[in-house]
Amino acid sequence: MNLFISLLAFYYAFVFNIPVTTKIYQLSHYQMTPFVMSTPFLLFFCFIIVFSFICQPFFYKPVSILLVTTSSLALYASMKYRVMFDYSMIENIFETNTSEAGSYLNISSIFYFSFFGVLPSILILFTDITYSTSVLKEALKRVVLILVALIGACLIAIFFYKDYASVGRNNSYLNKMINPAHVYNTFKYINRTYLTSPEPYQTIGKDAKLKPSDNKKDTLFVVVLGETARSMNFYYNGYKRNTNPYTTDMGLISFKQVSSCGTATAVSVPCMFSNMNRSDYKKSKASNQDNVMDVIGHAGVNLLWKDNDGGDKGVATHFVKIATDPTQNSPLCDGDTCHDEVLLAGLDKEISERPGNTLITLHMIGSHGPTYFQRYPKSMTLFSPACESKDIEKCTDAEIRNTYDNTIAYTDYFISELIKKLETYQSKYNVAMMYISDHGESLGENGLYLHGTPYTIAPSEQTTVPWLMWIPDQYADAKGIDKNCLAGLAKSRHFSQDNFFHTLIGLFGVITSAKNPSLDITESCIIS
Repeated sequence: MNLFISLLAFYYAFVFNIPVTTKIYQLSHYQMTPFVMSTPFLLFFCFIIVFSFICQPFFYKPVSILLVTTSSLALYASMKYRVMFDYSMIENIFETNTSEAGSYLNISSIFYFSFFGVLPSILILFTDITYSTSVLKEALKRVVLILVALIGACLIAIFFYKDYASVGRNNSYLNKMINPAHVYNTFKYINRTYLTSPEPYQTIGKDAKLKPSDNKKDTLFVVVLGETARSMNFYYNGYKRNTNPYTTDMGLISFKQVSSCGTATAVSVPCMFSNMNRSDYKKSKASNQDNVMDVIGHAGVNLLWKDNDGGDKGVATHFVKIATDPTQNSPLCDGDTCHDEVLLAGLDKEISERPGNTLITLHMIGSHGPTYFQRYPKSMTLFSPACESKDIEKCTDAEIRNTYDNTIAYTDYFISELIKKLETYQSKYNVAMMYISDHGESLGENGLYLHGTPYTIAPSEQTTVPWLMWIPDQYADAKGIDKNCLAGLAKSRHFSQDNFFHTLIGLFGVITSAKNPSLDITESCIIS
């Protein structure tokens, strides 16, 4: 058994944790120093200690096989996309639908799973482990192995303590890179989600009242919740390419500096719809209290959530939610996903079924990768050559960027079509629209791809998001809003998704103690 433990520890230290040792090599300015060379050996000794407790008779094989197979996928994600499996990433994985998960299935991921996971698992399965005839003798062997590993780890620590302390203190994220960190965070997620008693539910904004519009018309407001769109690729925000050709003359206000609450949907969406700031956000609390749509609903407003991105992340628990069906017979769907125009289908009927003041959220699939090419019809390709493969590592960064920019342009087209539709309701309603993305995306900058990097080290590509507002003159006049004032703030001020909860309440015209005026962007632009 000791030999099995040692071989398993060696495999984890020298193979599964190549991303960690490579990162330390990079942090050491690409110098192969004794400290850098000691890294896999330190991991080796540490893994011996860990596996000595995990690998017990009767269940060591299923545990080892489970660890190895899942770790092979973690290795793939780390090598190809620089993914770190912290708690937020595990949360995002658990809340990913099958269609989204399928987008990561490609030749490379299958190879990693087969070569680094399945093949070693077969060896483990058919390995015969012999034990000492005496339980005491077997226990003593295990104790000796642990002591040897402890001595080895201590010797490395003695010689290179200063180096490890310095690197660890300045790069605390390294522990999140260690494979299999995903196992620890998976247990943590399961415990918090399924084994911990929920907090008592808290109702917020029961005093909400809708201020009557000056023209006495009802309000029809649509929030478009984007997916994986980053601010810097919007023409409105200084991008050299015109990725917003369809809405150019529609009078949108673009907030140029907006920070997200997280780098993954599972965090950003419930966070931004809650009344909590990013600094004090707790999912357990957000899941057990009213969100901004609930608060506006307390004012007698009709609520609807239409979803094309695999889930509302708990936001639409207390009101009507409609999820798109990708298997429907529609030219917009392929059986797995639908283009976002499907959200506009049936919208007229859904509005007619909700007479009076209405708030609708349309949750887009937007620019979700890595299969960016599936997010827009080929007929709407503006930038080429595009990367039309799940294996984005086989595409050049230029091709990936072209494909991604096509998703942004298609989002712009979707917004333009929505605005045209809302304009037809202006005789009956005061209509307005807001678009905001949940988080951004890395497209190869500094070797990073996709999203989900821990926020403390996440690049601006993942944390800076677009926020657009379409406020017709009729709506601004009816609600007493100075559009020029808003446009000025959009250009000069930095905002975040912390402002979303309070700004949506203010922009809709709801009066409630739940709103923090200092976080409502519209507050200083109200015409008294």
